[in-house]
Amino acid sequence: QVQLVESGGGLVQSGGSLRLSCAASGSIFSINRMGWFRQAPGKQRDFVAAVTWSAGRTYYSDSVKGRFTISRDNAKGTVYLQMNSLKPEETAVYYCAADPTWSTYFMKSTSWYYWGQGTQVTVSS
Repeated sequence: QVQLVESGGGLVQSGGSLRLSCAASGSIFSINRMGWFRQAPGKQRDFVAAVTWSAGRTYYSDSVKGRFTISRDNAKGTVYLQMNSLKPEETAVYYCAADPTWSTYFMKSTSWYYWGQGTQVTVSS
């Protein structure tokens, strides 16, 4: 089992930056990939970014490419999401996810097994 705890959410003005953290505990040796999704009220949970645990290969949705950066610290069992140039429409609950296997469907939330409780990010205009 893997437990995930997100932190770092909050209120930021449009154009501002935030860094989210996700601390994994438990069987972190089993993790193959970790990622971030976000969900606005009344909308589906959308892929934001992912990173492979061993090689550190990164993947981004087109909407955040060039503005967001995902990274991981294997020793700390933590993944980060640096978010720059934030937009009001990116207001959402941001969720951390992890999975013990690789999947080419990593952009789909259904391909992830472990989830954190989420952290609210609010971008004011």
